[in-house]
Amino acid sequence: MKLENRVIIVTGGARDIGKAISLKLAAEGAKVAINYYGSEQGAKDTLAEIEAAGGSALILQGDMTKQEDVAALVAKTQETFGSQEVHGLVNVAGGLLARKTIDEMDLEHFNKVVQLNLNSTFLTTKAVAPLMKEGAAIVNLASQAGRDGGGPGSSAYACSKGAVITFTRSMAKELGPKGIRVNSLCPGMISTLFHDTFTNEQVRTNVANMTPLRREGGAAEVADAVSYLCSDESSFIHGTNIDINGGLLFS
Repeated sequence: MKLENRVIIVTGGARDIGKAISLKLAAEGAKVAINYYGSEQGAKDTLAEIEAAGGSALILQGDMTKQEDVAALVAKTQETFGSQEVHGLVNVAGGLLARKTIDEMDLEHFNKVVQLNLNSTFLTTKAVAPLMKEGAAIVNLASQAGRDGGGPGSSAYACSKGAVITFTRSMAKELGPKGIRVNSLCPGMISTLFHDTFTNEQVRTNVANMTPLRREGGAAEVADAVSYLCSDESSFIHGTNIDINGGLLFS
């Protein structure tokens, strides 16, 4: 197992892409600290699946836009797994909240979306990076929206994910000399609750038909890429923002 005994924190790791990532990392031997915000049952189910397969994990509720909750997650990780060192951080926590045009959107909504996607990534990186040594890895979940501006009513989300892309590059320069690799993934249309909630079914069908592979992606396909980026197999991949969109957008 390529991640055996590595301690990896996954924010937003209880459902959809986050859950798939937590399961994959545990299956590869990692000890996984799973943060969740509102998906308590999803977190419990994820933990049960990992433990049933012989893996090791913990779950902890927390708001990753709050510094004290981030600190609590780090402390619980160290306490549970008996390690001061953290070998991996996967920043999945984030969201769209609602589709709003510029006319519909107020400053409160814009700030909340930015805080959810960008501030959370900043706070967890700031807390975890000092605990990392050479060979550790950070993987941020950006989005295709950060590349192309997103769909209707998602400008705040797209801006925040574009900022995650840039933050990834900045951290690659800053943390690279310490041997800590930093990359991000930019998923396109992945079949998840996110699109069940925010994207019209006809739009999803149209996007799938425009995609060269003629389908939506799966959460497990994103998880496979995260596992690779957390492992030594990707030891010279650094500062990249990798598209996972079936060929819909080239960057």
